[in-house]
Amino acid sequence: MTLLAIYAHPDDEAFGTGGTLARYAAAGVNVHLICTTRGESGKITDPDIDPGVDVGALREEELRDACRALGIHDPIFLGFHDSGRHERTRHDDPQALMNVDEFEIEEALLPWVIRLQPRVMLTFDPHGAYGHIDHLRTQRAATAAFWSAGNVVAEPPRRLYFNAMPLERMRELQARRRGGPMAGLDPARYAVSEDSFAAVLDVGPWLEAKERAIRSHRSQVGPNSSFAGRDGEPEAWRSFMSWEAFTLGGVRGAFPEPPVDDLFVGL
Repeated sequence: MTLLAIYAHPDDEAFGTGGTLARYAAAGVNVHLICTTRGESGKITDPDIDPGVDVGALREEELRDACRALGIHDPIFLGFHDSGRHERTRHDDPQALMNVDEFEIEEALLPWVIRLQPRVMLTFDPHGAYGHIDHLRTQRAATAAFWSAGNVVAEPPRRLYFNAMPLERMRELQARRRGGPMAGLDPARYAVSEDSFAAVLDVGPWLEAKERAIRSHRSQVGPNSSFAGRDGEPEAWRSFMSWEAFTLGGVRGAFPEPPVDDLFVGL
């Protein structure tokens, strides 16, 4: 069995699905991660990091460390550029994901789907978690590749899941991380109702691996990040991070009565 996760930047994999990736790797599933960019425009939040560092190279190595922490295969990079946000937006970079044709991203993904032949694929929800253009482009390309694979792979992927956040959980996260990427977003748009979930996974036993993966992204979770504030309430964060939820983005064949507690159940 193979599981393929497709995300946009180093650290996207750790927060929403780190426990899930670690769980299936520990169970002997071949877990692969595709990252469409190297996160070149990420904001450095650790003052001990040299401000002149090659951000893309640094974040690539951070992601490799995170994958080791989760017990999954080395990451696969597609080589597109991080579009950035706010003052770091790369409007004039033709390789920034925001400037790349969506079909080109799909065409870069599809050979890996053909090669790896995953049974299950994971990616962002249709709002890209918090609307980042790179998340949206990656989500649409991954969804398109899931369906295109049915025409070119003898055993195409059977299920595509979107990691998603319930309404109350998003409100809690906004309250805890007031300066985080979800600050100011309308939960009614960016979150989902709990009856939307196809799968809800208890990842408590793999929380230590998930935590190590998150901390591997040192440049993004440093003392100047909104994430740093969670250290003052470890039990609340442990409870918050110990389960991961998914909606169903695509399916080939039957699907059990949701929500299930195993992404592969019935396969």
